[in-house]
Amino acid sequence: MSKIITFAVPCYNSAAYMDHCVQTLLTGGEDIEIILVDDGSTKDDTPAICDRYAQQYPDIVRVIHQENGGHGEGVNQGLRHARGLYYKVVDSDDWLDEKALQAALAKLRQFSGEQQPLDMFIANYVYEHTYENTRKVMRYTNVFPENRVFSWGNIGRFRPSQYLLMHSVIYRTQLLRDCGLELPKHTFYVDNIFVYQPLPWVKRMYYMDLNLYRYFIGRADQSVNERVMVTRVDQQVRVTRMMIDSHNLPRIRREHKKLGRYMTSYLAMMMTISSIFLIIDGTPQSLGKKTELWEYLRTVDADLYHKLKYRSLSIVGNFPGYQGRRLSVRIYRIVKRLYKFN
Repeated sequence: MSKIITFAVPCYNSAAYMDHCVQTLLTGGEDIEIILVDDGSTKDDTPAICDRYAQQYPDIVRVIHQENGGHGEGVNQGLRHARGLYYKVVDSDDWLDEKALQAALAKLRQFSGEQQPLDMFIANYVYEHTYENTRKVMRYTNVFPENRVFSWGNIGRFRPSQYLLMHSVIYRTQLLRDCGLELPKHTFYVDNIFVYQPLPWVKRMYYMDLNLYRYFIGRADQSVNERVMVTRVDQQVRVTRMMIDSHNLPRIRREHKKLGRYMTSYLAMMMTISSIFLIIDGTPQSLGKKTELWEYLRTVDADLYHKLKYRSLSIVGNFPGYQGRRLSVRIYRIVKRLYKFN
């Protein structure tokens, strides 16, 4: 049976919270496929929970049990096996709004019958700060035309807090395969590659002002927790380097000015985050890695290096000296409190 969309749910020791995620997806009905990727879970009942869902919903849920390969390999496995026309990753501690899901599926069904495929569907996501009982909606009404097909030439300017994240996008499955998307194993923060690498292949887009994805924030072991990010900063740097290597940004800027501007801004954000967490770590080795990262960018594209280091938000991570580094961290933490992004 063909499916409108495949939801891939990478699961690693997720028994405490994955039921909520899967239950919201199941409201999509027979038009959806859910691929639960058990990423070598050993500490709880995640494998058994996955198998139970596959037995209860054999026409909707499939399970892949794999040796531990990290979140990226879970995404890869879902993509390799997806039968849906569209593909979305939902982390096992997150969930979808059921009413918004029905509206999104209705629109995707409509596009599935058209001759020209839609490449990317965009909706809002919501930061759910569960322990604080607060939420923040990230919407794109100032960036994208609503309720019509558009291309990169029709977009507005993104605010610094408005980057497209894995939570906000639904890609056409074949497009992801055609662009050669393959996320690295055993690496955190690969969702940035997922939402960045395919963009030049995207031609036709559609945005609905729906609060679809609910992004849970608050677990102490969560990958976006500041303490955790410091311990994994090498993986953040690795992802940033891969993004530098993934595209010729000057060529993209020449061919698609607005897309190139956005991708340059996104890369600047990644350079800033990498720089800030290397500064927070504060060891001579980490400060040396910060210098190495910027020098690597210089070897790839000297003009882009100067643009990002001195004329973009990346300057926040490049204030000179000890006091400058302290100021960089202070600004980051103020922005984090303001936008509540982790």
